[in-house]
Amino acid sequence: MKKCKHCKERFTPVHFNQKYCFKEECTKVWIESEKEKQWKNKKAKLKQDLMTVQDYVKIAQQVFNKYIRERDKGNKCISCGKKPLKENAGHFFNANNHWNVRFDEYNVHLQCEHCNTFLSGNLINYRENLIKKIGVEEYDKLVDRAKVTRKFTVEELKEIINIYKNKLKK
Repeated sequence: MKKCKHCKERFTPVHFNQKYCFKEECTKVWIESEKEKQWKNKKAKLKQDLMTVQDYVKIAQQVFNKYIRERDKGNKCISCGKKPLKENAGHFFNANNHWNVRFDEYNVHLQCEHCNTFLSGNLINYRENLIKKIGVEEYDKLVDRAKVTRKFTVEELKEIINIYKNKLKK
């Protein structure tokens, strides 16, 4: 015996996942709820079909930055060396001008709000500490990668989103 989701009366289900009894009013409620579910799914698909590359870039950037903040949690600001009150994911090479290293883990590190926002990244100190952290050879490779121009496709951005969502779960 199960309890009807609408009228709360007990009934014997015909199917194992049946949630409503066969009264006319309960059947109408069930049909309306199914129509609602189908509309929500269709609306979500339509909304996803309308998304542009920029929409995916925004989502990918949010997921990537969240991963960087989690990866570097507990570390000090790469620029000033202080414990950040508000943690930011600070890019050494600007994310808007250097698309090839926008999602490069060597290019982005934990920064405090003060250095990232008010000191425009505090890049002189960032560079010194970045070289200490990743080494001269990796820094030179990063500089070379930053000089390359790049455009992302929707598929690449979806892949980046999935990669960093999975890394966040771990």
